[in-house]
Amino acid sequence: MLEDLKAEVCQANIELQRQRLVIYSWGNVSGIDRSKELVAIKPSGVAYDKLKPADIVLVDLDGKVVEGALKPSSDTPTHLELYRNFAEIGGVCHTHSTNATVWAQACKPIPCLGTTHADYFYGEIPVTKVMAKSDVEGEYELNTGKAIVQTFSSIDYGEVPAVLVANHGPFTWGESPGGSVETAVILEQVAEMALKCASLGGRLTPIPDALLDKHFLRKHGKSAYYGQ
Repeated sequence: MLEDLKAEVCQANIELQRQRLVIYSWGNVSGIDRSKELVAIKPSGVAYDKLKPADIVLVDLDGKVVEGALKPSSDTPTHLELYRNFAEIGGVCHTHSTNATVWAQACKPIPCLGTTHADYFYGEIPVTKVMAKSDVEGEYELNTGKAIVQTFSSIDYGEVPAVLVANHGPFTWGESPGGSVETAVILEQVAEMALKCASLGGRLTPIPDALLDKHFLRKHGKSAYYGQ
């Protein structure tokens, strides 16, 4: 069932390792078939160099396994919460990429300092609240998803397709599984650049609004003119 989606999700997961965003079995990518309300996701703890499309697990939006012999990623409840609340996304990616995770562990948002960031994210990359003990000891992965959704109560998830989970790491999303990985690659790059800017000392000054608007909207706005 959904063989094309499973193959796409498998390839997106393998791309995480190729892009050096993960080591060992860290991280995961999923994709959704909205018409069938089924999510394809990496199995838990399987190394990327051994991953095959047949290993990808299908679950419904309640987390019930529909197809697959392996256990789905432990982060599945987080992915499902994003799919339930962010209706236009088609893929979700979670990594522990070094520079984005540094910002997450510091519980600091990544400021938008320049045009490279502004080309892809319409403002800073937000960080979630620090999770309460009750959230961690309860349905931890589900509560992680809820913390992300709460963070975006006043932010457009389409304009800022990434978040830092406090003390944890980044989640990104896109129109497809591969799109969510592309966002993760870009996030890691802007996280590294912002971290290096911070190392110079002094106050980090966000990009002027006019320049932010120009660079983001020329790619993503109604009158976008970048590209073919």
